[in-house]
Amino acid sequence: MRADELDPEMAAVVDEIAALGLPEWNALSVDAARRVEDEVFSGEPEPPVADVRDLAFDGPHGEVPVRVYRPEAAVDAAGDAVGGDGRGDATDAAGARILVHFHGGGWTLGTLDSIDGPCRELATRADAVVVSVDYRLAPEHPFPVAVDEAAAAVAWVADNAAAFGGDSDRLGVSGTSAGGTLALAASLYQRELEGDPVEIGGQFLCYPVAGDDFETDSYRENADGPLLTRADMRWFFERYLRSPVDARNPFAVPLRADDLGDLPPATVVTAGFDPLRDDGVALAEGFDRDGTPVEHRHYPAMAHGFCSLADRVGTAEAALSAVAGDVRERL
Repeated sequence: MRADELDPEMAAVVDEIAALGLPEWNALSVDAARRVEDEVFSGEPEPPVADVRDLAFDGPHGEVPVRVYRPEAAVDAAGDAVGGDGRGDATDAAGARILVHFHGGGWTLGTLDSIDGPCRELATRADAVVVSVDYRLAPEHPFPVAVDEAAAAVAWVADNAAAFGGDSDRLGVSGTSAGGTLALAASLYQRELEGDPVEIGGQFLCYPVAGDDFETDSYRENADGPLLTRADMRWFFERYLRSPVDARNPFAVPLRADDLGDLPPATVVTAGFDPLRDDGVALAEGFDRDGTPVEHRHYPAMAHGFCSLADRVGTAEAALSAVAGDVRERL
């Protein structure tokens, strides 16, 4: 499950980050960790996207900021729907596929800026409207606040898809790390919802946080990283969960679910040098066991977070393209 050594391009990035002399996340205060995360992972707005705008909606805990990325096809669809006279019904136009995306950061870190590059990549490669959600963070807002806002974001995007040039019948959810967990939680929420749930066509989960067993082989092999350590994950969980009781809840820890069936077709991305590897593998196996279609994409020489390095690491570029291909196929 893990290569003998890191991919050379991945190793070069790890060395560059190590040279910055930054402590592990668990050694920092929450405020300091947030500043570091934003400084290190926010970059230039690349690649270009036809239209990017910041909006917000009224969620269950207050206003939730979102950033909407629209490829050219979605801009054209929205314009055609309105028409030259400024009138018309947006639902009459053929809309683009649409992804509701949740950033990583252990439910404690992360901003719209720090996930900007990967969202642009997804919008471009998958030819999709991407709606990035700036959900509330722990410890100020512990579980289940982020789950509440993830579910509300999916419903809001479905209701307003046509305004973005998107098609609510071609809607999926995606996320990285803790954001992948929120994407899955949104799918679980819709499965359990009585009435008229949103139809989610696919879930695209990059190295999600699926379990809370810190003694798996991958946690032991990668206890000291790179990029994410076992102590970091303990630190994140301690800030996210209100008490150990929350760890029994599948909306917080998906491997606690009794049944992973009857969920949207899934892509699960895992990395060999990631403490979360074995949990992702178990999640993919759980989907398959319970009847949820799943594509498990494993990269033995990669480390946690590698999909954000498509501009630097060839394998990351290939992985992101593969995920985008899954998006195009399913939505």
